[in-house]
Amino acid sequence: MPRAPSPVTGIPGHRLVSGLRDLQQPLITSEGKSNGVERLCIDDMLKKYCGECGRWQIRHFVLTSLAWALEAFHTMVMIFADHEPKWRCIGPGCDPWGSSICGLPPGSWEWVDKPNTSIVTEWALFCGERYKVGLVQAVFFCGCMIGAGIFGHLSDSSFGRKGTLAIVCVLNGILGCLTALCHNYYLYVALRLLTGLSTGGVGMCAFVLATEPIGPTNRGVAGMSTFYFFSGGIALLSGIAYIFPSWRSLYVASSMPSILFIAIVLPFLSESPRWYLVKGKIKKAMKVMRDIAEGNGSHIPQGVQLVLDEEADNTTNEDVANLNDRAPSTREEVKASLIDVLKSPVTRTRLILAVLINFCCSIVYYGLSLNVANLETNIYINVLLNAFAEWPAFLLTAIMLDRFGRKPLAIATLWFSGFFCMWGSMMHNYGVWKYIRMICGVLGIFGMAGTYNLLFIYTTELFPTVVRNAALGCATQASHTGAILAPFVVVLGGGYPFMVFAVFGYVGGILGFYLPETLNQPLYDTMAGMEEGEAIRRGT
Repeated sequence: MPRAPSPVTGIPGHRLVSGLRDLQQPLITSEGKSNGVERLCIDDMLKKYCGECGRWQIRHFVLTSLAWALEAFHTMVMIFADHEPKWRCIGPGCDPWGSSICGLPPGSWEWVDKPNTSIVTEWALFCGERYKVGLVQAVFFCGCMIGAGIFGHLSDSSFGRKGTLAIVCVLNGILGCLTALCHNYYLYVALRLLTGLSTGGVGMCAFVLATEPIGPTNRGVAGMSTFYFFSGGIALLSGIAYIFPSWRSLYVASSMPSILFIAIVLPFLSESPRWYLVKGKIKKAMKVMRDIAEGNGSHIPQGVQLVLDEEADNTTNEDVANLNDRAPSTREEVKASLIDVLKSPVTRTRLILAVLINFCCSIVYYGLSLNVANLETNIYINVLLNAFAEWPAFLLTAIMLDRFGRKPLAIATLWFSGFFCMWGSMMHNYGVWKYIRMICGVLGIFGMAGTYNLLFIYTTELFPTVVRNAALGCATQASHTGAILAPFVVVLGGGYPFMVFAVFGYVGGILGFYLPETLNQPLYDTMAGMEEGEAIRRGT
């Protein structure tokens, strides 16, 4: 999505728009220079003076993206803490070849693992009480859905990306440790709900904070790379769960890293310059941009000023010169909300489609992740294989992202996952067939992980900065709504979960046909800038 400077006439208020002949050129005027003052939006300043992806951005990206591993800990810990362990026969009346302990005489069987390994064994959540396992997992994702909306709004408005990330990490660390002290099921449900509220904002804030300081040429690949940290967190969690088999000690071990992140990593992170800019904090935005330039071995000369897209089009040089001398609080803040997104015909359809596709993707992704409990294979190895399967998916989608575009890649990965889920539904859960079903699940995760990763960068490009986190939060809420249903699908057992996942994979791919392509399109700052750019693209 590279931007190139567009010439501006010497008459204030007039501009020339070029680039319709080349899709890699911007659709709006973003730079002007006269009387010693140069007006640049953030993307152009990154390209011309700061560097699009230098040492500063790489360091900031890696440190910020570590938060994705924290989200993986708090989300996927349920796979181990809530799983039903293996059992064995110890007395008469027990069928060692049976697939269920339901109906067996008391005292004829026992758990292979210790009672404190899982909440299932500690609170007898099996047979008629098994629905409670799916319920608590659904409650967690319900909290994630609500939290995504709350913290998405806070990160766009009051606290910014960095401040909101700090809040959710503190809450996650505290609530996770408190969960380990639960003495009954209902308190456990309540704390998982609260943990879900804070977890819903972690990945979203980390993604936007990590990618917004990166230039347009590298932003797509960087956005795709954030999920390496999430799948890496899942793989690491598998090892942690093996070391700490007790569900209580596992909650403590998986929650403490959130506290360490606040103390060790967060002080080295910077707030997004884009958020500063739309909040009217010009001086702070310029300070971050100068830090980026210096960190990359460059500098921003005097007379260069950050402006929004619409200011680059309409603001006179005298106005920009005045902005340099004013305090940040004197410039009017640019505001927008989801109401504005729904009012605009450009963004309304995009939001609806993004919500529906994220919903379909989430049911499949989280469903396949939780469904390892239904496979008669080693749970630690299953989780590890699923995590490793995501890495090549991220790599391939990152390579193909700028070659084939966001839209065709999203459709292809959704249908790829749906295809193997359909095959998985036809396999039995015994003998060699259970391993074939496991492979189908791994390949399903492979395809859907690529989609899930792609949807984050795709969604951020569909909306302007002023509502980007709010829109992403809305899409994330849809994802968590799908995740709420996933545990109940998993409880069905047998081949039914795979069949349901296949249907949603195919439906998501069909919906993808109605989204616009964002490859080589500008990353707009305001609603007005996006609407104007879309009008120019359509020639209206």
